[in-house]
Parts: sequence; structure tokens; C-alpha cells
Amino acid sequence: MTDSDYDEILRLLCDRLSTLTNSELPITPDINLITQLSIDSIKLLNLIMEIEDTFDISIPINGLTDVQTVRQLADLVYKIKSTS
Repeated sequence: MTDSDYDEILRLLCDRLSTLTNSELPITPDINLITQLSIDSIKLLNLIMEIEDTFDISIPINGLTDVQTVRQLADLVYKIKSTS
């Protein structure tokens, strides 16, 4: 995978998160999913299912324990996609 693939993952995540939240904050790579965007567990699971379908990957739930920001989620998706 290339840097443009990573950028595409990040862009898609930011776009999708902007429709999932009612936040007035702009969706940036460093925004916190829980404290700033108020993503609850249901929204997070829905987002993960969409990511898995879009990128044809499987994200282990325990892989999400350290994910707090959009960038960290993009890093995880990129890592999984790169190894599959």
C-alpha cells in the first residue's frame, strides 16, 4: 500500500464520521472519537462494520482498545489492509 492509500483511508473515515456525529467540530485526524465526537459504542460498531465492508478487512475488537483518534483508527485500518 502507498501513502495515497493511507490518505484515502483517512479521507473516507473523516467523511463518514462527519455524517455520524452532530458535532460542530471539523473532523480532523487528531480529533478524539469519544471525548470530542461523542462516538458511542453503537456508532463505533456501525462504523467498524462499514470500514470492514469498504476495505474488505476484519478488524478485531481488541484492536480498538488503543484507538482514540481518527488517525489511530486510520493507522489500524492501514496496517490490517497492508497485511491482508
